[in-house]
This record gives sequence, C-alpha cells and structure tokens, in this order.
Amino acid sequence: MVSREPDNACCEGKYRRLPEPVYNVLESADMSIWIVNARHVKYVPGYKTDKRDSKWLCKLLLAGLLKPSFIPPKEQRELRDLTRYRRKMIEQIASEKNRIIRILGDCNIKLSSVLSDTQGVVGTKIIDLLCKNGKIKMEDIDTFYHGKLKASKEAIEEACEGVVAEHHVFMLQTIKRDIISCEAIISDITFRIKMILLPYRHVLDRLDEIPGLDMKSIEDLVAEIGLDMDAFPTEKHLASWAGVSPGNNESAGKKKRTHHTRK
Repeated sequence: MVSREPDNACCEGKYRRLPEPVYNVLESADMSIWIVNARHVKYVPGYKTDKRDSKWLCKLLLAGLLKPSFIPPKEQRELRDLTRYRRKMIEQIASEKNRIIRILGDCNIKLSSVLSDTQGVVGTKIIDLLCKNGKIKMEDIDTFYHGKLKASKEAIEEACEGVVAEHHVFMLQTIKRDIISCEAIISDITFRIKMILLPYRHVLDRLDEIPGLDMKSIEDLVAEIGLDMDAFPTEKHLASWAGVSPGNNESAGKKKRTHHTRK
C-alpha cells in the first residue's frame, strides 16, 4: 500500500503526480496494491518514523477506513502517454507556424493579410520562393495563382515586398525542418495508437456516431477515461477525472464571487 498526495475522491487528482516508479515495480508482482488518499492516513503531529507510519496504515486498513484510489490499467496509461505526447507535438507545430509568421513580419512581409492559411500549398510555395530568391515576382505568382484565392495577384506581390536576409532564410528553413520532423513523429504515434485500439474498433465506431467528435478526439477520450465506466461511481467523479468539473474558488473559508449582481 502506497500513500499519495491528497485528492477529494477516488477518481480525482488527474494532474497530481502518482508514485509511479514504485507502483510500476510492484504492479508486476502477484499482489494487490492500493494507492490511498494521504488525507486518510495522516498521522498525528509529532515524532514520526517509518515504523509508526506503517503500523498506522495497517490499523486503518484493518479497520476498513481506507479505500484505494482509481489507477487506470497499464494499457490505458500507455495509451494516455501516447495521446498526450501527440497533443504536445501538435501544439509545437502550431507554435512553429506562428514563429514563421513572426519572422516574415520581421522581413516586412504580410503574408497572413492575403492568405487565410499561410501553411497551405500556396503559402508554402511563396515561402520557398522567398527563401530561394529573396523576393517574389509577378511571373512567380502566375505559377501558383488560382481562382479560389480571394486576394489579387497585385495584392500578393505587394504583401511579399520585403527584405529577406540570410538569417531569415536560415530560420525559416530550420523551422520548416522541425515541422516536418514533428509531423513524422505524429504519424508514428497515430499509427501506434490505432494498433493499440484495434481490438476495440467496434467501440470507436459507436463513438464516431456522436456529432462533433472526430477519430482523434475519440482516441483522446478513450485514453483519458477508458472504456470501463464502472470505475466512476457517479457522473461527477467522471467529470472530475476528465478535468471538466467546475472550479471551487475558495480560500480561508471564503468563496470568491464569480457573478456580480447588477445595481
């Protein structure tokens, strides 16, 4: 039995750190492991030793005063690591794309004012031409311009008038390589996730019928809450575990007012 940082229910404390190394070592052994709320096993203040704490834990357990916290199965924990890492990679790509816009702005190139997606096919071609030639000519625009673009050729040419230095070219090329690397990692992670969830394909197909959920969102959902809802006594426990329960703005016994009455 291992104590952990306090949480308010057996299914809460999603973002608190578990004693994972200890739990992972003991999980492989043929024994029942409990991770309990530290608030339930807190010993009286004063002189503390490991032996006293151990005796106190045994007394509480024999008296039936402890209950184990919910620990997802190993397969779900591994799946959760993959989906969370994929989310980080997606956020990193978005950050790198914003960095490209800032560098272009430093060159006095306002590409975002004429293109809705600066990382689309047209935006990528323009950035490649800027890195290669340092500027965009009208004949270059004719090679990729099409009728779906809202901006005119003259507006695109005017937006691309700037000074692209060698430093800017190096930064743009480095960031583009980083984006390609992150996209490859995301592809590998997504394939790994699909292989893990392959035995539960029928469940994913049922969840796919819910409006507003794509397959990535479904994979993230399954990784966070699992497929066994018996682990959550009520819907409030599930909402707390998923991190969507409302906050409790209370300090020193006083609750913070969130709504102000109109005078």
